[in-house]
Amino acid sequence: MPRYFIQLSYNGAAYHGWQVQENANSVQAELNKALFTYLREPIETIGAGRTDTGVHAKFYLAHFDSMNKELDSNIPHLLYKLNCLLPEDISVFGLKKMHSDAHARFDATARTYKYYICKTKNPFFNEFAYSLYIPLDINAMNKAAQLLFGYTDFTSFSKLHTDVKTNNCKITFAEWTEEADNTLVFTITADRFLRNMVRAIVGSLLDVGKGKISIEEFRKIIEQKDRGKTGMSAPAKGLFLTNISYPYDIG
Repeated sequence: MPRYFIQLSYNGAAYHGWQVQENANSVQAELNKALFTYLREPIETIGAGRTDTGVHAKFYLAHFDSMNKELDSNIPHLLYKLNCLLPEDISVFGLKKMHSDAHARFDATARTYKYYICKTKNPFFNEFAYSLYIPLDINAMNKAAQLLFGYTDFTSFSKLHTDVKTNNCKITFAEWTEEADNTLVFTITADRFLRNMVRAIVGSLLDVGKGKISIEEFRKIIEQKDRGKTGMSAPAKGLFLTNISYPYDIG
């Protein structure tokens, strides 16, 4: 059966993450419903991975199978109709026919997240950044972030009692930068992420920046592999999935 990759972005504030939930709305449920309404056939999308409740995505990718020939004839019209059917906080912007065994989740080689912190009161950032007005030692936070490259087991930063087989991840980039509008941004790239992992890392790095823990204590947090030793997770509203990489062209 023909397989398609669909690209989308969403404001996650109103959703309990990407994945379909029994008793709560999700981005996946809304996308499945819109595709079903337009294509008039049951559609089950497979996403590139989970995003937690309240987390946003500037770029997200999912795949689905369909025999509907309209998918190949007028993609701009399809995207227009889907965007009319979807809620205002979800947008689709790309569709590409792929080889039949292409997989949005298992073929992804890297994912990048950005976490935004607003250092001054800004009414336009309230929904999409964590407001934190206290001084932070950015240099110390970056030195601590570099320690992440030396480890693969990130049990300390994972939500407890998840159904994953391993807590191993390979982090290839982690850096804090300051932008001109008094915004602090943490960018992190890895082959995979555990549930709550980025927010937990950000929370502990902020403890370094506040002087609550030292860089060496941050190292010990990683090595202890104990979620109970980690600081508070940063709020979900500041976190965005911004890129997903594949070993082939996704359009």
